[in-house]
Amino acid sequence: MTEAASGAPPALPYAKPLPEPNAVSRPFWDAAREHRLVLQRSKATGRYLYYPRAVSPFAIDDELIWTPVSGRATVYSYTIARRPTAPQWQDDVPYVIAIVRLEEGPHMTTNIVGCDPDSVRVGMPVVATFEDVTPEITLVYFRPV
Repeated sequence: MTEAASGAPPALPYAKPLPEPNAVSRPFWDAAREHRLVLQRSKATGRYLYYPRAVSPFAIDDELIWTPVSGRATVYSYTIARRPTAPQWQDDVPYVIAIVRLEEGPHMTTNIVGCDPDSVRVGMPVVATFEDVTPEITLVYFRPV
C-alpha cells in the first residue's frame, strides 16, 4: 500500500545541515547508523577521544582504536534555544543545546531530547539515543535516563 493510499503523509526530506563523514569520522557515523556509539581510544594511554581525529593528541606514534562505549553521560553545560539558531530550526524551538560528559571521559556537544527543556539540569544523567534522519545519516542525541 502506498503512503497516499494508507492516508499517511509523505515523508519530508530532512532539511537541516547534515554531517559529511570522511575517512577519519566514517566509523563513528557507521556505528551511529547501527544505533551504537563508538569513540576513538588511545592505545598508548587508554584515554577516549571525541571528536574523531587522524592523529592522536598524546603521541605521534600512538594508535587510535575505535571502541564501543556505554552511551551514558551527564549534562555538563546547556542552554535552551528559545529562538532558532538558524532558520532550519524554527519549528523545533524551544530545544536544548548541551555539552555532555560521557562516562568514558570525553565531552560531546549534542541536543537533549525526550523531555521538557526546562527540566534539564547540570549533572542530569542522560543516555545516547539515535535518530535516523536519512538512509545514510543517523544523528546522536541524548535523553534523560
